[in-house]
Amino acid sequence: MSAARDYGLDDQYEWARPPQGGWTADDLDHLPNLPPHTELIDGGLFFMSPQTRFHSRTIHFLVHMLTSQAPEHLEAIGEMTIKLDKRNRPEPDVLVVPVDADTGPRQTWFEPRDVILAVEVVSDDSVERDREVKPRKYARAGVPHFWRVEENDGLPVVYVYELDPATKSYVPSGIFHKQLKLTVPFPVDLDLTAIGRRLGGS
Repeated sequence: MSAARDYGLDDQYEWARPPQGGWTADDLDHLPNLPPHTELIDGGLFFMSPQTRFHSRTIHFLVHMLTSQAPEHLEAIGEMTIKLDKRNRPEPDVLVVPVDADTGPRQTWFEPRDVILAVEVVSDDSVERDREVKPRKYARAGVPHFWRVEENDGLPVVYVYELDPATKSYVPSGIFHKQLKLTVPFPVDLDLTAIGRRLGGS
């Protein structure tokens, strides 16, 4: 007997059964009753746990600040998927894309060639995917910039990477604790302590 049946869950949900070879990137738009923010990694579905306050505030902070500092032809957007290939459609927490990559109000994904920056805010259940699996896939797909954000005593630590196009792998270019100041992919100056102050209620 399955664990789902042991807990009576089979009576509440009809569990998706993967086809032979796994799900495809296009399936995410058609499978019924998927939880919000479902990702496809190597043909398998990954469901997100409830967001922490740190995770949610960090995403909103980055989307707002990156949009305000980006040149007019770029925008930051939260929690949309990238269709990397047939079997991989991850959902970075924050993306920076060209404004003209907008295909309309029902758009659900971007092409890798449209992504300037992908940002992952690490959660307890996504550590391996955010540190290892997804960065490798973004790099192979040609996404030029990647940031990984981790929480340390309520404050964000941002690990910054830039693509080496010769090896299709990321090269670390800095670790930022209180202030994130960069010149690429465009001039960025972020006060990271603002997230901690907001979390602290001040």
